[in-house]
Amino acid sequence: MHTLRLMLCGDVMTGRGIDQIMPQSSDPALFEPVVRSAKEYVTLAEKRYGTIPRNVEPDYIWGDALPLIKQVQPDVRIANLETAVTTSDDRQRKGINYRMHPANVTCLQAAELDVCTLANNHVLDWGKQGLRETLDVLQNAGIQTAGAGLDLNAAKAPAIHQTGEGRVLVFAGGHPDSGIEPGWAATASRPGVRLLRDFSSSTVASIAQTIQAQRRDGDVVVYSIHWGGNWGYDISQEHQAFARMLIDEAGVDLVFGHSSHHPRGMEVYNKKLILYGCGDLINDYEGITGYEQFRPDLRVLYFPLLNQHGDLKGLDMAVLDTARFTLHRPAPEDVGWLRERMAEASRESGVDVRSKGDNILELHW
Repeated sequence: MHTLRLMLCGDVMTGRGIDQIMPQSSDPALFEPVVRSAKEYVTLAEKRYGTIPRNVEPDYIWGDALPLIKQVQPDVRIANLETAVTTSDDRQRKGINYRMHPANVTCLQAAELDVCTLANNHVLDWGKQGLRETLDVLQNAGIQTAGAGLDLNAAKAPAIHQTGEGRVLVFAGGHPDSGIEPGWAATASRPGVRLLRDFSSSTVASIAQTIQAQRRDGDVVVYSIHWGGNWGYDISQEHQAFARMLIDEAGVDLVFGHSSHHPRGMEVYNKKLILYGCGDLINDYEGITGYEQFRPDLRVLYFPLLNQHGDLKGLDMAVLDTARFTLHRPAPEDVGWLRERMAEASRESGVDVRSKGDNILELHW
């Protein structure tokens, strides 16, 4: 029986220049001062962890993740890239604007990413010009994209990755409840993201039509979705119902959800994997305080194993932590803490998270 091993990275925000981040609470005790430059994020992080080296190699940010990835040898590597890759100065009036210099795309190439999904609330932070440059830079770097494009058809279109076992189709969409501006929606004549305006059956029917127009026998379909808030473990009934409809009615084999800054729950539904929130994998938030109870310093790489029908056969999860803007293997007690939180968040779905040894967790259902 043929099997397919995927690598799924939650939100990747790296190499950025940050114009501004505004507090989300009136309680000043929960937040550091307003950050107006990425250099200030470095300063905040160094107050916590010590000196961060400069002029590092592109693979520095991945740290101990790269040997793990090399050991697993996934057939396709997918990440949600939550930033623009641009030098555009067309800053949108939204308060929080992220961008990565195009020269830093080598950071993404260091992990040999195959697909970056872009249907999120930061890809258009620097306007349509910024989106166009982002698409061009990633294409020239050999990284496919999904979820944003120069028009609606392009935003709907999948990234298609050919493996030795067949094709993997990656579609992507995002919902306004994650902070995506409604005006960012791609149209027949306007660049933008694949905006999912609601979680209705008509939205699922539209996704199903797009998938069926591209799908061949033997294809595995991943749907990447940016949805929900940044913090908390509760899964709304609306999100759960939508994810299940994607599987039942649109033929999706794996739902890859993200937006939360920490890992959330998951379930196996009709033999298909649903990840409701994969958490951040790489960012520069190490010095930001206020949500320590969620341990956002702990990160997860997801390695689902699927059969030729897209059914889940296994899920290994590598736990990492971040310090000095690079990923490390965490202490055993930290791995245990995250295992308990993920198991608790997933228990109502009838699955369990157990230790597989070292810093690896596995899903049981």
